[in-house]
Amino acid sequence: MKLRKEFIEKLPKADLHVHLDGSIRISTLLELADKQKVKLPADNEAELKKIICCDKECKSLDEYLKAFDITLSVMQTEEALVRTAYELAEDAAKENIRYLEVRYSPTLHTKKGLKLTVISDAVLKGLAEAEKKYNIKTGVIICGIRNMSPDNSLTLAELAVAYKNRGVIGFDLAGSEYNHPAKYHMDAFYLALNNNINITIHAGEAYGPESIHQALHYCSTHRIGHGTRLIEDGDLLNYVNDHRIPLEICLKSNMHTKSVSNLKKHPLSFYLDYGLRVTINTDNRLISDTTLTDEYMLAIKELNLDYTDIKNVIINGFKSAFIPYRERVVILNKALDEMEILEEKELKSRIKMADNL
Repeated sequence: MKLRKEFIEKLPKADLHVHLDGSIRISTLLELADKQKVKLPADNEAELKKIICCDKECKSLDEYLKAFDITLSVMQTEEALVRTAYELAEDAAKENIRYLEVRYSPTLHTKKGLKLTVISDAVLKGLAEAEKKYNIKTGVIICGIRNMSPDNSLTLAELAVAYKNRGVIGFDLAGSEYNHPAKYHMDAFYLALNNNINITIHAGEAYGPESIHQALHYCSTHRIGHGTRLIEDGDLLNYVNDHRIPLEICLKSNMHTKSVSNLKKHPLSFYLDYGLRVTINTDNRLISDTTLTDEYMLAIKELNLDYTDIKNVIINGFKSAFIPYRERVVILNKALDEMEILEEKELKSRIKMADNL
């Protein structure tokens, strides 16, 4: 059956890979800039969106990351962090994302002197407020930055350990991938792992399978952020598949960062056919001008995923969440019940439409 966007939007979903600083609302960006007296490269939504949102002309991951300088310029106060975290969860809940893992690097929010603890508390407060209002569960992943010093990553790993069981559920390594290998940050991951922190690492996005190899065998990651270029190494691909290591696929941003030349060449459908544990995520809702529903629709239209595929990916998302097993079982079973009801409604709606023809 043809999958309608309205139906996909209603389905319960999980987003495991979304950056706080890449997902601020454009209207909020302008309001915060006005309030904080921060000069932006444009003073209206249409023009600012043209500057920040990527298009097919973006040449690389490094170029893609430049837009974060603009978003981060207004995310240096406690109030801004509470608001942007709340609004991200609100936007996610409105498209029926039932589970959301928000990642960010506290270091990037210290330009006006905020302490790491104040930053952490602000983000968690915003997410908690959204959880009270909407049917959504959230968690935070703290990111080290590849192109910053390993000492900075170690400090952030210590922060993740301190906030374990207080809303922080994982540790990540993000940032410019080329020439900044994950193995330089091994001490941070050693600390996190020794404290039973979940690990995910951006790898195989702007660099080849060697980057994924390091994430797995030097840093013991539990999930791979992107993994687009895993297809280039069949032996490593089999290892990832055999060990059920989830891939956090983000279609639109993979196109923007030139991880793939165009969406039809994305390995997502091959990964699914081969049996890998694939998840679909947004990455950066603003910078890639996307939603999770949009990402699923791209997979349907460009890669010919059918409903069986979509349902499998949704299940993978809940299965791969960085929450305790018993909680995963509960949230997945609720999602399956919800999907069954929606499937029945969609079928009845299609039968009624056919009868009216």
